[in-house]
Amino acid sequence: MELKGERLSLSGRGRRFRPWRILVYLVLILAGLGLYWMVEIGNVVQPLFLPTPISTRTAYSYALEAKAHFSSGNLGDAIQAYQHGTQLDPQNARLWADLARVQTYGSESEPSFGDRLAMLQEARQAIDQAAELDPDDSYVHAIRGLVYDWLAAADETNWQAHITEATSAVELARHLAPDDPLALAIYAEVQVDQQKYAQASQFAELAAESVAVGSEFAVDVYRIYGTVLENLGAYNLAIEQYIRATEVAPNLTFLYIRIGVNYRRLSKPDEALTFFNKAAQMNEQLGIEDPIPYLAIARTYLQMGEFFISALNVERALAFNPDNANIYGLLGVVFYKARNYESSISVLKCAVDGCTAEESRAVLCEFVFACGSDADAEAYGSPIEGLTLNSESLVYYYTYGSALAYYSGSPGYGFACDEAERVFTQIMTSPYGGDPIVASIVEEGRLILARSCFGGAGIPEPTPTPTTTQSPEPSSTPSP
Repeated sequence: MELKGERLSLSGRGRRFRPWRILVYLVLILAGLGLYWMVEIGNVVQPLFLPTPISTRTAYSYALEAKAHFSSGNLGDAIQAYQHGTQLDPQNARLWADLARVQTYGSESEPSFGDRLAMLQEARQAIDQAAELDPDDSYVHAIRGLVYDWLAAADETNWQAHITEATSAVELARHLAPDDPLALAIYAEVQVDQQKYAQASQFAELAAESVAVGSEFAVDVYRIYGTVLENLGAYNLAIEQYIRATEVAPNLTFLYIRIGVNYRRLSKPDEALTFFNKAAQMNEQLGIEDPIPYLAIARTYLQMGEFFISALNVERALAFNPDNANIYGLLGVVFYKARNYESSISVLKCAVDGCTAEESRAVLCEFVFACGSDADAEAYGSPIEGLTLNSESLVYYYTYGSALAYYSGSPGYGFACDEAERVFTQIMTSPYGGDPIVASIVEEGRLILARSCFGGAGIPEPTPTPTTTQSPEPSSTPSP
């Protein structure tokens, strides 16, 4: 306070009364009460600078995501996206059918018979749901024909029931949409799996000629035409159609596997390996640990007599899927061909009879992983369930029996005589016992047993086992 010597005024004169100020105060008080009331009833005013709320995903957005994953070759993520879409819109028949289609193709990447069948069973559930929701959709019934046709190839015991269902479904699809190229193509695939080659060729060609270049299902049509030609033994023409399919969908690795298989049948291993390697590289870029390309590479080198390189590729596949009995079986066959009979016995046991976690751990640490210590080894190994005797596992059975027979006179393998005969008996009492090639292999093995297990002379060299038998491979999901 600055003092200037002026007299201090103490008069009673003050400020004038201003009613508008009271009015402003009343307005502010009422606004505060209003805000309090809004908070109390839940209409809270949000603070500034809160993040923008994220909109809820729709089934349509998941469908778009699934199509993008399918185009990129990531079928696993495509399946998951479609599954999310069906959860949000369970009444959408098209979504269920799209899911079933991708699951069917996804089964091609399953390295074991059981896993392939399990995925096809899931596809059947999805497509049956779609057909129940929309019984008049030709697309739904066409895909239903596809699913049941592949299921028939994977489920031998119920082949007739599944192929009948596939035929009925695709005929209904053609009735609903007579000129639909997809329905025509799937009808052709069902026909070829019933060995009706003339009809299959006619309809597959018609579908390929009529499908629009930019059609979403052109890849299906060209793939099926390739499958029909492959079954007719026209491998060069089949390759042309598979290549057309890759031009539409360049990231679907199973198409490159089919191209490689056909080149291998043409005795062109270098070309086959080119396409198998391309599939492996594409999976690696996508971060997909798929053993199928490496198994295809291994089989090619096996046919070339390059057993060491073949074994390396099987071991790479086993690293991706260390509890797959089918991969153990192929590794055992490679060891047998390389005359490493002792190793083939321990590996084939896991494929045929199954093995404990300790036994599988011993195989993995010896051939696949570098187990530097007991602590490292504990990370590997799990119980392996043996494969049921079928057309796919037959080669593992007779190779296992032959390896046991060859080693039956060796120290430490006293069990081999009885085990080999048990395996041979199981084969000969099955439907495969009537196959002359299989019968000759068993006869050779029993001759070895007669000499080594009953005090005979030295053990003769066993007859090499064939890589294939007369048992036909399923046309839709053949082994690579």
